[in-house]
Amino acid sequence: MIIIGLTGGIASGKSTTATMFGERDIPLHDADAAVHELMGPGGAAVDSVVAAFGCDVLAPDGSIDRQRLGSKVFASPDQRQLLESIIHPLVAAARDSFLASNHKAGAPLVGLDIPLLFETGGEAICDFVILCSVDPDIQKQRALSRPGMTPDKLDAILQSQMPLATKRAMADAVIETDHGLDAARRSLQAILDGPVRELVETETRGGRDA
Repeated sequence: MIIIGLTGGIASGKSTTATMFGERDIPLHDADAAVHELMGPGGAAVDSVVAAFGCDVLAPDGSIDRQRLGSKVFASPDQRQLLESIIHPLVAAARDSFLASNHKAGAPLVGLDIPLLFETGGEAICDFVILCSVDPDIQKQRALSRPGMTPDKLDAILQSQMPLATKRAMADAVIETDHGLDAARRSLQAILDGPVRELVETETRGGRDA
């Protein structure tokens, strides 16, 4: 089974590109969605997050109030690392379960949507990494248009992520998301029908020969 890593910085168009995997019926594990579930009502991370950051981050419905939690961690590297030490192992466990399930089902190809792929060393388990990239000025415009985003918060987030220029050198393929949905879709299709298909076919031949 070939594993594609999909990554990018904040507001780089990664989430929109991820929806295109569904158009190709490629199973995709969404790390952000996993975090939302972990911090939702009854989520596996709720008790640990409350113990680490206080009862004021707990919302009335039993979920973690992400705005309150964000205000505690976004400007503090130590607090952010504490949160990551709670969340990342749980997300990794959900990812591993996804991979095992799809491998058992005989899926030839799956995707992992991981914003901090390179920052967490997640590329080590991927056979191919696709980076969604965007002009820095457009990236900032997109990010600052989001509800609750401020220049200070954005600066803190960007400082916690590798620069896109660094990620470009580490990725196997890059999708520029500055040019609209159709252009991004064509780029993804070219990648999936080119080098990724070759990987799948090579693995299939290897398994048959074995």
